[in-house]
Amino acid sequence: MSFATNQIEFTLAEARLSSPPADRLMKYYVLPALIKERRHFDEFLLVDLAHTTMIAEQGIIDRATAKALIGALHELRGTGEDALVVDPGKGSFLLQVESYLREKVGDQISGQMHTGRSRIDQGATVRRLAERNLTLEVFSALLEMRDAVLTVAEEHSRTVMPGYTHMQQAQPWVFGHYLLSFAYRLEESFVRLSEAYLRMNRNPLGTVGLAGTSWPLDRYRTTQFLGFHDVIENSKLGREAYYAAEVVAALSFIMSDLNDLATDLHIWSSTEFGLVESDDSYCGTSSIFPQKKNPAGLEAVKAASGGAVTWLATALATFRAEGTGDQAIRELPMAEDALFSTFASLELLAGIVSTLSVHQEKMLASVRSSWTTASNLADAIVRETGLPFREVHHVVGRLVRNCLALDITPVQVTIDHLSQAAMETIGSPIDVHQDLLSRALDPEEFVRSRVTTGSVAPAEVDRMLARCASQIGNHREWLEAEHVRIRNGEAALAMAMADILEDGR
Repeated sequence: MSFATNQIEFTLAEARLSSPPADRLMKYYVLPALIKERRHFDEFLLVDLAHTTMIAEQGIIDRATAKALIGALHELRGTGEDALVVDPGKGSFLLQVESYLREKVGDQISGQMHTGRSRIDQGATVRRLAERNLTLEVFSALLEMRDAVLTVAEEHSRTVMPGYTHMQQAQPWVFGHYLLSFAYRLEESFVRLSEAYLRMNRNPLGTVGLAGTSWPLDRYRTTQFLGFHDVIENSKLGREAYYAAEVVAALSFIMSDLNDLATDLHIWSSTEFGLVESDDSYCGTSSIFPQKKNPAGLEAVKAASGGAVTWLATALATFRAEGTGDQAIRELPMAEDALFSTFASLELLAGIVSTLSVHQEKMLASVRSSWTTASNLADAIVRETGLPFREVHHVVGRLVRNCLALDITPVQVTIDHLSQAAMETIGSPIDVHQDLLSRALDPEEFVRSRVTTGSVAPAEVDRMLARCASQIGNHREWLEAEHVRIRNGEAALAMAMADILEDGR
């Protein structure tokens, strides 16, 4: 798209205003707005075609006029934005297209396209279409991310590792179970975004700025053509953009999911942990430290997630105290940036997870050398002796303290060590077998002994894997159905345009 420097002799503004736009208004308002609208060239032309076709079907304009308009619009859309010479002096993108049509089909025909609509409802429709397209890409990236997480979770459904609370080892864990927690979180984020998407994907075209119109528009026909789910019913709400605040809120949850996963993997890939390692293709190195392998991809995801914390607050602040008549803030410019940032972060982290190296032996060695099974020992003693859990908790806590002081590992613990700890805390020995002690302190036995729904037990991990895979399949079907419905709308528009172009009486 090129920009012309000369103004036409008579512009829309000159019909009402006695002065041309100030240079500074052109520089800081008109030009930036045109540059932004340029990104939505295809959506603008699609809305023009849908509206023109509908008003022709309704008899608002004659079919010969519609044929000329549709032919010129279709040609422009096919040629692309470079065919449209933009003169900032003419005003918004709507007026740029009208100027193009004036040159192609003449004043009498070109001016009829805008019958029954406002720049307000046209712009709102274009924005919703553009944001819908980006949101559909985010859905696809979310599914790819969930696939990556689930694939690695299945590969490591039996990989025992330390589990952490307060950044301290707490209990034995399973790496596949850890990843499944993100499969569930991302599933909830998908649902949350899909709910916001349904409110985004409503048609404002035909609300005509504020109060509707006397022209007999068929708003449901353009809803079909443009692939919307429904119309925005109250005409005043056609220009509202609160749906965008809901969308960015849903996106911020996704970014929070990604940030938590990236942060864990970042920590666990440090030399001190060494439990996982990003593939070299997602890493960088140092200009001074030859030994460095920096997890650049994980850092990029974390950095992008930082700004997401403010997205909802920024959106709500944008709509502050708007009342009923403030038009300037009826859109949310940062919504598209948020959508792209989320899409890019999902794509990046999916690649990192898919190529991640998991150091299983180091994970198991770490959990075997720690006291993560202490709570399991307490449970085993309670079951065996009937002693109150709190008393046994004191005994096991003292056992751990004594063994750490003597540099005794869990595999070296004997009944004598346990009895000494019991005498120091509850004043009497605990009578259990060495076999119970050894099994209770075995991290792999710990994993096998879990019985509750959602636990790290192998059967439960397998069940959750199957369940998450099923949900991914359901959501993939939903997304494909959305694409099909939108394509069907485009096909209906194409048929309706073809009918006009073939007739044009």
